[in-house]
Amino acid sequence: MEYMERVNNILGNRSYKEYLGKNMMAEEDRRFCHHDMGHFLDVARLAMIFNLKQGLSLPEELIYAAALLHDIGRWRQYEDGTPHEEASAFLAPEILSESGFSAEESEQIISAIRNHRNAAVRDEQSLDGLLYRADKMSRSCFCCPAEKECSWKGDKKNLVLRY
Repeated sequence: MEYMERVNNILGNRSYKEYLGKNMMAEEDRRFCHHDMGHFLDVARLAMIFNLKQGLSLPEELIYAAALLHDIGRWRQYEDGTPHEEASAFLAPEILSESGFSAEESEQIISAIRNHRNAAVRDEQSLDGLLYRADKMSRSCFCCPAEKECSWKGDKKNLVLRY
């Protein structure tokens, strides 16, 4: 079994744990999808499937790091209206540096975080496109009790299981 040391460094990072807690508190009464570890791991694992199926050969640690950090600033959106992709991209560099990622790797990861809601990257064969696709595919709308009240447009909802 391979050990992703730097990814596990993220999981143990003090700031990362703090931001996860802030997301959890901010979404305590939320009926819709949460931005928590379950979502982060769903995105990471879908991105890995897409990476393999599409033959992209992107490094596993970069995929997992981007997925674990892409919504880490969601609490800021609730608090002060900062778009969560911007907040997450602002919070991620320190965690990445402390976890052992190089400046070049961090740049790639932060770009993917910043673009994970940008439909223009949807078809890119890059970490940006991969994270976008995995994030959108990660939601289980087909079995969500709040699906009818959800603000996602019908064509964006995952009403059938694909992966």
